[in-house]
Amino acid sequence: MKIFITGISTDVGKTVASTIVVEALEADYWKPIQAGDLDISDTHKVRAKISNSKSQFFPNAYELNTPASPHLAAEIDGIEIDLKNIQEPKTENHLVIEGAGGIFVPLNEKDTIVDLIQPDYKVIVVSRHYLGSINHTLLTIEAIKNQGFDVHGIIFSGSENKSTESLILNKTGIKCIGRIDEEPYFDQNVIREYADLFRENLLGL
Repeated sequence: MKIFITGISTDVGKTVASTIVVEALEADYWKPIQAGDLDISDTHKVRAKISNSKSQFFPNAYELNTPASPHLAAEIDGIEIDLKNIQEPKTENHLVIEGAGGIFVPLNEKDTIVDLIQPDYKVIVVSRHYLGSINHTLLTIEAIKNQGFDVHGIIFSGSENKSTESLILNKTGIKCIGRIDEEPYFDQNVIREYADLFRENLLGL
């Protein structure tokens, strides 16, 4: 199974959600594009919080120096992101692919994050509650569907908002994989606890 994890915006908890999914499935992990924080990249963060010994971590297709939109970070580095250079790693294991920002974050003048999604990917959207997040969540799901893909699950991140979560789930009919509370920290033990909670729903995708 190949799972593509995207968010309704930046800083909504995609990497923590990806870590939980990786741990739950003992899956491999790949972030095609990393912009900035190369010494403490998302791959580093996921690897540090995984307990199992099965998961493999594949190198980024593009490592960009500036923490900015990939198209701008690439321009600053004097390169252009080319989809042909982004080759999915080969593995017999489950694979978790983490996007960057939201689905229409630009990679170059014509391609965006949504262009990384392949027909055999199961897409999970990470939603975090803030003013406007219902609109952002519904727009993200609608946009993914308009590109010809299904959204297979939602993960809610942050403080619980039952009204918001119920409205989104009822309106979209999409399965809730689980919710991630505002934790004081996320270490291997906390990630493992969430992985145990999420595993059944993930295996049912």
